[in-house]
Amino acid sequence: MFEHIREDVRVIFDRDPAARSTLEIVTAYPGLHAVIFHRFAHWLWLAGAKWLARLVSHLGRWLTGIEIHPGATIGRRFFIDHGMGVVIGETAVIGDDCTLYHGVTLGGTTWQKGKRHPTLANDVVVGAGAKVLGPIQIGPGARIGSNAVVLRDVPANGTVVGVPGRLIERKDGGTDTERREKIASKMGFDAYGATADAPDPVAHAINCMLDHVHVLETKMQRMCEAMREMGFEPGDEELPGLDSCEIISTAEELQKMQLNEVDKVD
Repeated sequence: MFEHIREDVRVIFDRDPAARSTLEIVTAYPGLHAVIFHRFAHWLWLAGAKWLARLVSHLGRWLTGIEIHPGATIGRRFFIDHGMGVVIGETAVIGDDCTLYHGVTLGGTTWQKGKRHPTLANDVVVGAGAKVLGPIQIGPGARIGSNAVVLRDVPANGTVVGVPGRLIERKDGGTDTERREKIASKMGFDAYGATADAPDPVAHAINCMLDHVHVLETKMQRMCEAMREMGFEPGDEELPGLDSCEIISTAEELQKMQLNEVDKVD
């Protein structure tokens, strides 16, 4: 028991740069208090003292604002940062070295008994306000973005954002990114491919457009080759750039245009 507490204190020093001293952590960190209450309540739960376990859990909730059912299984070096509003259900399972921020819910989606809460593998981080619901599996090293609503399994080292949660595909400068940058450069504007792994809907839309352009170019090249074989020369015109088009390149320019429109109305 005391070894677990020492580990939990060391973890807070590692993951919270605001932590200044052991005394501060032991006396003023509700996340640590909630974990200590839960470990005692869980021990009572496994010993068969269900009512007493719920009473201890209820006391911990009243003091910390963090609700952890005594039936939940939590691994070592678990850290709840800030913590207010965190809810962890009865059949939730949390591995080692996991981190939860305030407002997180590990909840169920059914009133039926049995496994109905998520399982978090080791080294999972769940951002503030996120909801992970149902008997789903969150793989090792996964990251859940703030305010995401996750209803499906997340693979190891995956990142999920949005409502409903969607998996972000990370690109490491591979073929897709290089192709998009080449096409975008040819068309005369900067590619969004460099930020393909960011949760940006505009970037996603432009990446889809660049992929579409790539397919069209490939088909046109094949058509031109077929026409040359038939004795017709289609020509090699250069693809015109978009320099003459009026493109809003930054959010700042868009904001200036909106302010100008407001001035005109006034």
